[in-house]
Amino acid sequence: MKPELLDVQSLPPEEKIDIDKVGIKGFKHPVTVLDREKGLQHTVAELNLYVDLPSKFKGTHMSRFIEVINEFKGEIHVKNVIKLLKKLAQRLSAKSAHLEMFFPYFLQKKAPVTQISSLMEYQGILLASYSEGKKDLVIGAKVPVMTLCPCSKSISQFSAHNQRSLITVKVRFKEFIWLEELIEIAEASASSPVYSLLKRPDEKFVTEFAYENPRFVEDVVRGVAKRLWEHPEVKWFFVEVENFESIHAHNAYACIERTKIGS
Repeated sequence: MKPELLDVQSLPPEEKIDIDKVGIKGFKHPVTVLDREKGLQHTVAELNLYVDLPSKFKGTHMSRFIEVINEFKGEIHVKNVIKLLKKLAQRLSAKSAHLEMFFPYFLQKKAPVTQISSLMEYQGILLASYSEGKKDLVIGAKVPVMTLCPCSKSISQFSAHNQRSLITVKVRFKEFIWLEELIEIAEASASSPVYSLLKRPDEKFVTEFAYENPRFVEDVVRGVAKRLWEHPEVKWFFVEVENFESIHAHNAYACIERTKIGS
């Protein structure tokens, strides 16, 4: 008969101090997320998972995080993530559990003139926490866009500098919000969306469209914030915009965070 292996993690630590979060980071796993058009989309997510650790335990059991993920067979989305966290807390005898999930999310997007369709990549974000009956859920997206400088346009005789920008949107909501809604709000607030595939007529359209819609980084973040403030399902939002400046050695940045009173 083999001797029982010692459970070192369950031994008392030298320093008896509660730890807020312990767990795993950078775990990549196939997942299925909700898609407005197709119902579901298969992708690969990077997962960070944590629980609290009482002062009486030396360490957590890392393998149990993976076991819980495997039990959900890759289906992790806003409708079941709290169930996953409850199971994680129970399995690790914890009071709280947390998940951070980042994943590439693809949408079919038509070029503005030729209407040629191609896949456009965005980054989806899902942040969730469960603690003694209380739950918190945040969804978000990172959306690449194009901005054209209003100052450059006003002072230049021939053109204006433009650049790609990245809008990050995160929201807490009353009812369900599609990721596509956040992407549409972000793109509508920029000088122009960006596309994976453009032919010459499309390129001409995008260039001229952006020229007629100049936006500072401040204009973009305010535009997104206004649209989110007016959205009936949004309770809280965080928006940040970064311009990857084409004529400066630095980037431009702005952010807004708001909670709707009474939400």
